[in-house]
Amino acid sequence: QVQLVDSGGGLVQAGGSLRLACLVSGRTDNSITIGWFRRQAPGKEREFVASKSWNGGITIYGDSVKGRFTISRGDAQNTFNLQMNSLKPEDTAVYYCAARSENGAYDYWGQGTQVTVSS
Repeated sequence: QVQLVDSGGGLVQAGGSLRLACLVSGRTDNSITIGWFRRQAPGKEREFVASKSWNGGITIYGDSVKGRFTISRGDAQNTFNLQMNSLKPEDTAVYYCAARSENGAYDYWGQGTQVTVSS
């Protein structure tokens, strides 16, 4: 079992920055990958934002955030951050961190944190 707590959301003006944090506990080892997803509106599909393997070897970004967002391992090794720069109103969403085992589905999810970007 993996437990995740995501935090750091808030209200920011377009062009601004926010940093989200995902605190990971439980069964953590090099086989898992941490991902960030977002849901922009109720009923809309969750969109992949970024992911990083536990050992940091593999990092992937969604097309809509490439060059603006950075996923990184925090100073506390069980924390994964999502640095979001040059935010746009269309980045407004509930952001979730999630974990999956190697070759598995994202089975573990945080509770979500709201990000609102005003124009």
